[in-house]
Amino acid sequence: MNLHLLWFALIVMLFTGFFLLEGFDYGVGILLPFLGKQDIERRVILNSIGPFWDGNEVWLITVGGAIFAAFPDWYATLLSSFYPEMFLILVALILRGAAFGFRNKRKPRAWRTFWDWMLFTGSLLPSFLWGVVIANLIEGIPLDARMNYVGGFWYPLNPYAFLGGMLFVALFTLHGAIFLSLRVPHDLEERARSFARRLWFPTLSLVVLYMGSGYFASAV
Repeated sequence: MNLHLLWFALIVMLFTGFFLLEGFDYGVGILLPFLGKQDIERRVILNSIGPFWDGNEVWLITVGGAIFAAFPDWYATLLSSFYPEMFLILVALILRGAAFGFRNKRKPRAWRTFWDWMLFTGSLLPSFLWGVVIANLIEGIPLDARMNYVGGFWYPLNPYAFLGGMLFVALFTLHGAIFLSLRVPHDLEERARSFARRLWFPTLSLVVLYMGSGYFASAV
């Protein structure tokens, strides 16, 4: 029992590290098309996370390995229950990595704009879907006696999970804005600060609503 608790605590720490460190990467990707008015500004924004974004995803690989090693039944049930969500997260992460790699391969504006929006999509989609997955884990998912998922295709997108997705997007975007306000110069810094000032209250409101809804969702 103590070993199980130790593994569970380790997995929680790994998930926390992933969301804290990868969160600002997602937030920067979400803000890229809106903060960067010109190509040079967008390159500055991307350079701010250039040394970090790839390494931060190692946390996700590690947490997956830890769950598989310590709780194989949980691992199998988690992936099978949220197969569409996990598949979309994987596709989004591939698009995100491709955007970093291909954006500067050609100079036409349309080419770079396309990859900027792919980076936006590859940051927004995982942010929302991770919130959906975590909310469902808090609320509980329908399983049979063999730990097989018996909910419908649309069950994970229940109101509480949708609220969780919105909260994660807001949190990561706020995190990205704060990070950029410390990393980029001059006009970009002021724009990032302005975004952070406008985001903090809606984000706090979502946190309070999510916590209150979580009490009733988990009590059912």
